[in-house]
Amino acid sequence: MKLIDHTPESLADYVTAQVANLVPDGRHQALREAVGRHQDEALARTLACIDKVAAWRPGEFNYLHSSQYCQYLYYLSNTIWVREKDAASATRLFLLNKALNGIDLFYEIAMPAHFFVGHSVGIVLAKATYGDYLVLYQNSTVGRHIDKIPTVGEGVIIYPNSAVIGASVVGDGCVVSQGARIVDKQVPPRSVAFTAPGGELSLRPAPEDLLKEYFRL
Repeated sequence: MKLIDHTPESLADYVTAQVANLVPDGRHQALREAVGRHQDEALARTLACIDKVAAWRPGEFNYLHSSQYCQYLYYLSNTIWVREKDAASATRLFLLNKALNGIDLFYEIAMPAHFFVGHSVGIVLAKATYGDYLVLYQNSTVGRHIDKIPTVGEGVIIYPNSAVIGASVVGDGCVVSQGARIVDKQVPPRSVAFTAPGGELSLRPAPEDLLKEYFRL
């Protein structure tokens, strides 16, 4: 992987410095050590995404590309949590991602190996089930309701200002249209879910090969 304007060591220092500015509690040395132990794995996971996203140059990570950096901070926090259950370090990285990119993506959430964040601002994701090749846009929400948690299938595109809530199941290859609200609903595979005039959730067949606009498949 080519790191634009960074080495792995300088990137770890950069992330730690950002957290130290955001959470100036004097505990950044422990974070720097945790980042050093797990950054290689986090970068490898980030690269797996970068290499599949059609709009991104394969093999290159740019810390100033906000979507790439957003996904990197998630993978870093999640890797630290999975490997060490280090909630202190993972929480600091989660807060940095939230502050910089406006995304609420908790480190305990199991995101897929390949996903794409178009614009991160306002995205809120619950501890739901997420399929591979997920596309997310701004102000989209996947949320639980009490003990009901959504399931999002493989190859799903969630457009801006939409929500998937509660016991909803969104099948493989579905599109959640802008402004759609899916609450405790079943959306069959390869459907477009949209809000019809009058506010009712409606369905139509999804376009063929839409996912290839986003990923190298």
